[in-house]
Amino acid sequence: MSKNLTTRAEDYSKWYNELVVKADLAENSGVKGCMVIKPYGYAIWEKMQAELDRMFKETGHQNAYFPLFVPKSMFEAEEKNAEGFAKECAIVTHYRLKNDPDNPGKLMVDPNAKLEEELIVRPTSEAIIWSTYKKWIQSHRDLPLLINQWANVVRWEMRTRLFLRTAEFLWQEGHTAHATRAEAIEESEKMMNVYADFAENFMGIPVIKGLKTETERFAGAEETYCIEALMQDGKALQAGTSHFLGQNFAKAFDVKFANHEGKLEHVWGTSWGVSTRLMGALVMTHSDDNGLVLPPNLAPIQVVIVPIYKTDEEFKAVSEAAYTLASQFKKLRISVKFDDRTTQKPGFKFAEWELKGVPVRIAIGPKDLENSTFEVARRDTLSKEVVLKDSIVNYVSELLEQIQQSLFNKALDYRNAHITKVESFDEFKNILESKGGFIAAHWDGTPETEEKIKELTKATIRCIALDREEEHGQCVLTGKASQGRVLFAKAY
Repeated sequence: MSKNLTTRAEDYSKWYNELVVKADLAENSGVKGCMVIKPYGYAIWEKMQAELDRMFKETGHQNAYFPLFVPKSMFEAEEKNAEGFAKECAIVTHYRLKNDPDNPGKLMVDPNAKLEEELIVRPTSEAIIWSTYKKWIQSHRDLPLLINQWANVVRWEMRTRLFLRTAEFLWQEGHTAHATRAEAIEESEKMMNVYADFAENFMGIPVIKGLKTETERFAGAEETYCIEALMQDGKALQAGTSHFLGQNFAKAFDVKFANHEGKLEHVWGTSWGVSTRLMGALVMTHSDDNGLVLPPNLAPIQVVIVPIYKTDEEFKAVSEAAYTLASQFKKLRISVKFDDRTTQKPGFKFAEWELKGVPVRIAIGPKDLENSTFEVARRDTLSKEVVLKDSIVNYVSELLEQIQQSLFNKALDYRNAHITKVESFDEFKNILESKGGFIAAHWDGTPETEEKIKELTKATIRCIALDREEEHGQCVLTGKASQGRVLFAKAY
């Protein structure tokens, strides 16, 4: 199976597209620009969702659900936000169809069913949520209001790629309201840290925490915090954002509260979200030319057991051992599958589970039963070990932890080796084309210079790292004074 995969060195983009389809994660649908997430891919998303949902609830957030449609006038209320998303909006203009009199069996839009006001299919939910918060918030006793929703959104995309950029995608979006500016900023930073914790400790993806420039900031926000990851082809991927909205949406929708003195004030807001784009990040960070490589924390199947046999008697004996072993793993909440299909040979099964990225594979044959041993193969290194039956459960349990940490360490080493300081624009362009990755360069702080560099190189400022050193220098393009380095990269 993996032999049919294009290699990363040959064509990274093609490798990614083929892998997503062949590993049964997703496929293109009959609706242009939209994808079908297949059961195996959705199982990974469900594990992401469950862990993030737990983390949100631990930090005091509750889930709710808001409408898919937003009246156009409501969407326009926060002008910067509306302007920022205008070109990506899908719009509902009519509320019914009718039979086409000129084409029997066909339908047409009923011209008499035009909506009094167009409805926007949500590209993000600030407008509908803040119009609701106006009713929910009256007093300081109603704050903070910490709400999250799991939903789908639509952003009209002309050039799509499975998981990374589709017209419709799944995500979560948090929307919170606070009594003070300081509390809202604290919330924005807290959720950025939750995302970073999730990416690094659950997905095994190292990230850089930072601030977006004014140009790259979320439309309608005063500040955008982000986590940036680096893929194996040297391109960056924005893995999550958290926005400090100031009072922009509160003022647009007149959301006020009575403070302790009874005086009315506008609340302070945040919004934050991650999407199924994380699935793309997962594939591109860890996988290899043999297929998916999944960190154990996210693998729908953590251990697969493959029987080796020739006769029905051997199959029965091996199956008994496999079911006993599987039940031991299940008691430890290790997800396990015994691949007892009789229609496929072991070699086919090995290749299939390797392609699907199952972290640990155990083979059991008659000789293993005789010797009281099992053959254990790990997906990340493709290495094998023969392990005694009595120690197999502890061995695999520890091995899963090792694989999780090893994948993070490997990605971290790659990321750290691909952060390059440059002092001139010639060096900037050379590193960008020959090595890729993050380029730490001085920038004069102006949107004009940022745009010019993007125009000349296709590289954007991914973030102003929160842990950057204050270092005076000269902008790589203009030579003007700079207060510190920012991270540039080509990005998805």
